[in-house]
Amino acid sequence: MISPTRPDVKWQANTDQGIDASQFVIDWEHKQATCPQGQTSVSWTPTVDTHKHEVIKIRFSTKDCQECPVLSLCTSSTSRAPRRLLSVRPQQQYEALQAARKLQVTKEFSKQYALRQGIEATISQGMRAFDLRRSRYIGLDKTHLQHVGIAAAINLVRAAAWLDGDELAPTRVSAFQRLYSAA
Repeated sequence: MISPTRPDVKWQANTDQGIDASQFVIDWEHKQATCPQGQTSVSWTPTVDTHKHEVIKIRFSTKDCQECPVLSLCTSSTSRAPRRLLSVRPQQQYEALQAARKLQVTKEFSKQYALRQGIEATISQGMRAFDLRRSRYIGLDKTHLQHVGIAAAINLVRAAAWLDGDELAPTRVSAFQRLYSAA
């Protein structure tokens, strides 16, 4: 399946100099992580997050973090003894996610995903304008006939729009994205 991954939403990944989780070297065999400044973790705790996903909480020493020259790029903790805490998925999931994030910034991915965007626009039009999600009939044959009819209707609507010289609508932008862009 070709799809962009969920981006890293933590502030460290969304600032220019922030030190995000991908910059830490994780030694899965010895259950330790090493920060970009060379400090190793002191705690490795498998647990379950609020969404019931398995995660590993990796903690670094408060002593090491307090002496770190780039602490403000690593954590925004205002506690008396700030330190970095990483939450990562188990090894296979973490490595697959990191590989997918690296892949999605390549030109090859953009070309492949451009093909998928076209079909997603068609499916979206079918859902919004033609109620594709709801079957009006019982039975596979009748439902299939409805889907074929909707596909034909989409083609007719698009052909009529093209003949009328209508331009393609711009990609929909969420309310949050509009607010973010305006700020």
